[in-house]
Amino acid sequence: MNIIRIEHIAKIYKVGTEEVHALRDVSLNIDKNEYVAIMGPSGSGKSTLMNMLGCLDTPTSGLYLFKGVSVSEMSDNQLANIRNQEIGFVFQTFNLLARYDAIHNVELPLVYAGISKNERRERAKRALIDVGLGDRMNHKPNELSGGQRQRVAIARALVTNPSIILADEPTGNLDSKTGEEIMGLFHEIHQKGNTIILVTHEEYIAEHAARIIRLKDGLIEKDEIVNNRYIPATNEK
Repeated sequence: MNIIRIEHIAKIYKVGTEEVHALRDVSLNIDKNEYVAIMGPSGSGKSTLMNMLGCLDTPTSGLYLFKGVSVSEMSDNQLANIRNQEIGFVFQTFNLLARYDAIHNVELPLVYAGISKNERRERAKRALIDVGLGDRMNHKPNELSGGQRQRVAIARALVTNPSIILADEPTGNLDSKTGEEIMGLFHEIHQKGNTIILVTHEEYIAEHAARIIRLKDGLIEKDEIVNNRYIPATNEK
């Protein structure tokens, strides 16, 4: 079943008197439990596509169906609910609040969702244990390594039990060994049932996915299954 369906999406930005065509007629489907990497050089449109998929931006033209519902017909509140409950975001720069410890950072999406204090504390604890940080819950970001900060960010993405994990260059600020550990964690998350969409410019990172979509000049240049390594996860979201 398609969780995401995009048909003939285009995005045009106006820069002064010029028009920049960031995406040109992009169509793709992403199924439940897929593990997809989106690749492309700077200016290829991959960041714009990520923003579209994450409901952070809207297309100039074309159709985007999220779980069968047209995104263009959703209200601002519906879009906010998708971003808060259906999609877990992981960023290169972690985006943690420096004054809060790990467990409070992980709780934040649940605060916005109106979850009670006791429930969000328990869910945040479980999420941190799941990413291997059960002994770092009360540490602030400046007391954690880069890899540990990214694990906190991943726990925050997971705490709402989202359908999709959308990761933008998640190993970009990490050394190669720590990056491989984080990619191992994404593999475990996928096996538990999440759909993962990974945006990267690193070939060796993209190869952890089962499918690679390559963009060039706002178009899909290639969409391929990598070594037929796709293994359906056992628990659907």
